[in-house]
Amino acid sequence: MTRGVKIRIAAFLVLSAVGIVYVAGSYLGFVDRVLGRGLSVHATLPTSGGLFEGSEVTYRGVKIGKVSAMTATAEGVRLDLALEEGTRLPADSPMYVHNLSAVGEQYLDFEPPDDAGPYVEAGDTLHGSAASLPVDEGDLLVELDRFVSSVDKKSLQVVVRELGTMFTDTGVPLQRLIDNGSAFVREAAAHTADTIRLLDSGLQVLSTQQGQSENIRALARDLHSLTGAVAASDDDLEHVLDGTPGTARELDALLRDLEPTLPVLLGNAVSVNQVVVSHLAGLEQLLVTYPRTISAGFTGTPGDGYGHVNLQFDNSVPPCTEGYKPRNEWRPPSDLTDSPIYPARCASGPPYVMRGPKYSPGSSGNSSPGRLYRSSYDPVTGFVSGAVDAGGNPVRFVDQGNLSILGGDAWKWLLVGPVTSR
Repeated sequence: MTRGVKIRIAAFLVLSAVGIVYVAGSYLGFVDRVLGRGLSVHATLPTSGGLFEGSEVTYRGVKIGKVSAMTATAEGVRLDLALEEGTRLPADSPMYVHNLSAVGEQYLDFEPPDDAGPYVEAGDTLHGSAASLPVDEGDLLVELDRFVSSVDKKSLQVVVRELGTMFTDTGVPLQRLIDNGSAFVREAAAHTADTIRLLDSGLQVLSTQQGQSENIRALARDLHSLTGAVAASDDDLEHVLDGTPGTARELDALLRDLEPTLPVLLGNAVSVNQVVVSHLAGLEQLLVTYPRTISAGFTGTPGDGYGHVNLQFDNSVPPCTEGYKPRNEWRPPSDLTDSPIYPARCASGPPYVMRGPKYSPGSSGNSSPGRLYRSSYDPVTGFVSGAVDAGGNPVRFVDQGNLSILGGDAWKWLLVGPVTSR
């Protein structure tokens, strides 16, 4: 062996020894003690909770040090924690003893609510409580044994047997349910924003339903009453349903028979309706004064015991044409399309249309003395606002009341009533 090889081997052995000593000293904390590095703080717990000297200390799961020493006290256990240099641990951090695995390996974890200060300094003491300790395995086993012992064995056998019956031959549907559930979860995860929006909207819907709970209950009660009435009328409903097809066929046949003339009739009805709406005030006045007019029509009857009504047409005045659409602009009767309403009215003065709407009671220009002038009719009091008779007395149209007590002669009151009432 040459001298150079011996020197290299000796250097390797020296460096290896130094490295091993440094690693061991760092692991045991000798290096930090000698160099004055790290942060030493204290913690108190009611019991050790399974901790031991050398247990890890973590900050939200990240290792920041270890338990360097443990001392029993009258109140519990005092822990000396050797934290890494530069650790910023909030002073209000709660501590918990957790299990690293099912077989133990406890460690101390700090879980502060935030990372704001003040932070612990060397020599500070952090205090834990019973909530910081895990459930004791012995207590857990005792409680589990009590729970198992409290279950009736015969009832448990029945439950297990019924569960077996329920899941018999359901492997394929259960597998399909699980697969679809997994697909649903993946789809929801792929559209997280839409899922969150759906949950928020669902919360609003549920809040609305909670606010309308009384109305929903009322709706349910009314629906129950409705379904009960429908169930009680089952025979009548069956009769209606049995007769509906025949009635529908008859109605369809009727409409087909009336097809050539029914559209024309409806079109003419629209035109008549437009005329009625345009002269609604005069029509209302006609219906109000009709009984009075009939009562006055029989005062001059001859002595033969019968009433006579004479209708005479005066043709001395030709028809009014001013204010109407010229004849060359008239549409043929076969044209059923909609068109704008033409404001047709007689624009000629007297003696044209002296009894037309222009001179109806309540119209402008009809305010001559002694003429009935109507502004509005009150069906409650019977008075016509602004209407007076020839003597200047207010005009009142009185409701005849319930005439059904007269039986078959009730129609006669149409003639007699206006004469006997005022």
